[in-house]
Amino acid sequence: MELAEGILRIDSFLAVTIGVLVLFVGKRLNDKVGLLRELSIPEPVTGGLLFSILFALIYLGSGYAVEFELRARDILLVYFFTTIGINARAADLLAGGRPLLILLAITIGFMFAQNLTGVGVASLFDLSGAVGMLGGSVSLVGGHGTTIAWAPAIAEGFGIENAMEIGIASATFGLILASLMGGPIARFLITRHQLQPSAIPADQQKHDQEHDQEHDQEHQEQEIQEVGLSAAQREQGINHLDFLGAILAIHIAIILGYFLNGAIAELGLKLPLFVTCLFAGILLTNLIPARLYAVAGVHWPSRTGAVALIADVALGTFLAMSLMSMQLWTLVDLALPIFSILAAQFALAVIVTLFVLFPLMGRDYNAAVVASGFGGVTLGSTPTAMANMAAVTQRYGPSHQAFIIVPLVSAFFIDLTNALIIPFFLANFA
Repeated sequence: MELAEGILRIDSFLAVTIGVLVLFVGKRLNDKVGLLRELSIPEPVTGGLLFSILFALIYLGSGYAVEFELRARDILLVYFFTTIGINARAADLLAGGRPLLILLAITIGFMFAQNLTGVGVASLFDLSGAVGMLGGSVSLVGGHGTTIAWAPAIAEGFGIENAMEIGIASATFGLILASLMGGPIARFLITRHQLQPSAIPADQQKHDQEHDQEHDQEHQEQEIQEVGLSAAQREQGINHLDFLGAILAIHIAIILGYFLNGAIAELGLKLPLFVTCLFAGILLTNLIPARLYAVAGVHWPSRTGAVALIADVALGTFLAMSLMSMQLWTLVDLALPIFSILAAQFALAVIVTLFVLFPLMGRDYNAAVVASGFGGVTLGSTPTAMANMAAVTQRYGPSHQAFIIVPLVSAFFIDLTNALIIPFFLANFA
């Protein structure tokens, strides 16, 4: 920890420690405030927003800013998506084929509408269309990473000196809106249509039993969560070997993902490490026979309580650290145009979710869970989408399909599509 020139810089170790504290505060608040539970607001969002406001008040009162070293946070993101890959079964991937294509088509269409909305609202303030793009798919679908990548080019090409600040502000507030949007929409859809989690198909149960003979009874009797533990799993508990086995499996998948990332980079395609680790987990779960793991004396921990627990901790701490590190005071001067653009984008996302996505996805429980994540995909980030879905499924029941198709669309296909859409709009609408 270092204090210099009015900035308190906090290193990775303390940043993670504070992130865990923020997570506990969020859980405590959600336990005490019934409305937060009813709306399925994720615990890290509750705590993270509270602490970001607290740090903003400290800055406004004393002039001292708090900055966090966030390298450890990014490692937690890799951990989380690796667990999603480990939990992915081939039967779910096949079943998710049509819904995945529908979700992809809707999301791509939404990106065009999002950019047109941003450009249109920016024109009302006599601002360049490039500003609208910074409040469109550059920051909202792309997130902070895409914003940081594109803002210098937009600043140079269109003479927008504060392009970085506009983009970062849009990405930041988009993250907040996405975090607050998913739970209430899912609750509305589930309650109105009286939706219930689907029963596990017979062929899926058979596959689970063949894949893991030691835990077939557990799979039949418990609802398996991708993120967090079901009530039955909490009662049963997790022993130290289960936990160590899950850590080992995650690290093996990350090592494979690291080499996959390097191989793909050699072909000229740059992907985030967490995407290739997601694919590595899928490959290890579905292409290597369970008997091979048994021969090695290792139980592959797909859809076990240990993996679900690690996923919950990694995602929760990542999101808590992301939100608590927001410097809200930097956004005041850009408030009116940014809020106007984001208000229009939020209204568009709600309308598309309720009247396009939910009906086309089948109007069932899986569609409602996907709807809770759609705001994260289109307004915030993939981790936000996953946190929204985790909060919903922990309250109402699991949705394996949603946890497969949403990260595949948002963490892979959308980044590639956005890389083509952004230059198209900058060339034709800015």
